[in-house]
Amino acid sequence: MSVNMPEAASVKNKRIAKNTLLLYVRTFFTMCVSLFTSRLTLEALGVDNFGIYNVVGGLVGMFSIISGSITGSISRYLTYGIGKGDIEKLKVLFSTSVNVLLILSGIIILLGETIGIWFLTHKLNIPENQMYAAHWVLQCSLLAFVLGLISIPYNAAIVAHEKMNVFAYMTILDVLFRLGIVYTLFVTPFDRLITYSVFLVCVGLIMRLIYGIYCTRHFAECHYERVFDKGIFKDMSSFAGWTFLGNTSYLLNTQGVNMIINVFFGVALNAARGIVTQVEGAVMTLVNNFTTAFTPQITKSYAEGNMSYVHSLVCRGTKFSIFLLLFIIVPLIIEAPVVLSLWLKEVPPYTATFLRLSLCCNALLLMGNASLTAINATGIIKRYQISVTIVGCLVFPFTWLAYHFDAPPQTTYIIFLFIYGILLWIRTYYLKKLINLSVMTFIRSALLPIVFVSVAALPIPIVVSNLLDNGFLQLLCVTSASIFSTGCAILFIGLDLAERRRVIDKMQIIFKKFKVS
Repeated sequence: MSVNMPEAASVKNKRIAKNTLLLYVRTFFTMCVSLFTSRLTLEALGVDNFGIYNVVGGLVGMFSIISGSITGSISRYLTYGIGKGDIEKLKVLFSTSVNVLLILSGIIILLGETIGIWFLTHKLNIPENQMYAAHWVLQCSLLAFVLGLISIPYNAAIVAHEKMNVFAYMTILDVLFRLGIVYTLFVTPFDRLITYSVFLVCVGLIMRLIYGIYCTRHFAECHYERVFDKGIFKDMSSFAGWTFLGNTSYLLNTQGVNMIINVFFGVALNAARGIVTQVEGAVMTLVNNFTTAFTPQITKSYAEGNMSYVHSLVCRGTKFSIFLLLFIIVPLIIEAPVVLSLWLKEVPPYTATFLRLSLCCNALLLMGNASLTAINATGIIKRYQISVTIVGCLVFPFTWLAYHFDAPPQTTYIIFLFIYGILLWIRTYYLKKLINLSVMTFIRSALLPIVFVSVAALPIPIVVSNLLDNGFLQLLCVTSASIFSTGCAILFIGLDLAERRRVIDKMQIIFKKFKVS
C-alpha cells in the first residue's frame, strides 16, 4: 500500500487558488449562457409549459433524496481514500459504487413508473390538454435522472483528484448542448415540451459517455470490475443512510414545497419558482466553484490528521464563500425587478419577491457547506443527521399550514430562513463535538465578519438605487456601487490583519505590473 506524503499548507492553498480560478473562468461563461438559455426556454415553452416542466421534473427530483445520500457517501469515501493513498481499496470502492448505483437506478425507475405516474395523474394541478406532454416529461426526466445517477462515481473521481480543468470543460460543453436544444424548439414541428424533454435525455447520455471515457483513461481506480465488497458496502450504506435523513428535509423543503405551491396556486407560480431556480443555480454555481475547490482538501487533511488546517479551511471557507456571494446577490436583491424585466419578455407573478428571498436562503445554506464537509469527513454523522432532519423537516408542514390559512406565496421562504438559521447553530455545535473547533472561534472568525460585511455593504447601493429611475443605467450604477461597497467592507471589516496584508501586497504587485506594461 502506498501512502501519500502530507503536503505543505502553502502547496494546498496554491492548488485551491488555481482550481478556483479555473472554475471561475468556466462559470463566467456558463452563467451567461445558462441565463440566456433560460430566457429562451421560457419564451419557447411559454409560462404554463415552463411551469409544467419544473413541477413534473421536480417530481422526479424527489428521488434525489435517495441518490443524494449515495452521492455524498461515494464522494466522501473516494476523497478519503485518495488522502490515504490506498489504490487497491479505491478500485474496489469504485466498482462497488457502480454496482450499488445500478441497483438503485432500477429501484428509482420502478418508483417513478408507479408512484410517480399516480401522483402526476391524480395529485398535480396540470391542465388536461397538457397531460400527455406531462407524461413524456416524467419519462424523460426519469431517464435523465438515472443517467446522472450512474455518472456519480466518475464525477466524484474528477473532483476528488482535483482535476477542475476537466470539470470546467465538461460543464461548458453541457451548457452549449442545452443552448442548442433551446434553439431547436423554435423550429421543431413537434410538441415543444416533449422535444425539450427528449433532447435533454440525449445530452445526458452524451455527457455520461464522455465522463466515463475520460475517467477510465486517466484514473487507475476507475476501471469497472464485477466485485462487490460487503465491508465497503456496509460502511457506505451506513453513511448514506444517515445522510438520507438530512437530504429528506432539504428535498421536502424544495421540491416538496414546489408541489404544495402547485396545489394551492397553480403552474404560474411554479414557473416563477422555475425562473428563480435558474437564477439561483447560476449564482450558486459561481460561488460553489470556491467550495468545490477547497472541499476535497478538508476531507484529505482530515484523513492526514492535520486538524489545524481543517479548522482553518472551515472558517475561511465559510467566510470567503459568503464574501464572494455578496458581490453578486447585493445588486440582484436590490434590483431584482429591473434584472428580471431586462432579462425576460414575460415575468411570471411573484418572481422578483421569490428571487430576493431565495438568494437570502441560499446564502444561509452556503454558510453551512464547509461545516458539513468537515462533519462528513469524520464519518460520525448519526446524531448530527438525526438533529438536522428533525428541525429541517419543519419547513414542509409549516408551509402547508401557512398556505392552508391563506398566507401569501412568499411565506415559505420566511419559514425556510428561520428554520435553517437554527440549523446553522446545530452545525456549529457539531463542529465543536466532532472536530474540536471552538464555537467562539467559528463565530469570531467566520460568522461575525459575515454579518458585519453584509450590513456595511448595503447602504451605498440602496441610496444609489433610490436616486435613479428604473432601467439599465440604474442597474449598472447600483452594480458598480455594490461592488465598491462590498469590496471595501470585506477589505476593512471582513479580513483579519494577516489576510488584509496579503490582499494589499497582491494588489500592489498587480498595480506595479500594470504600471510597467
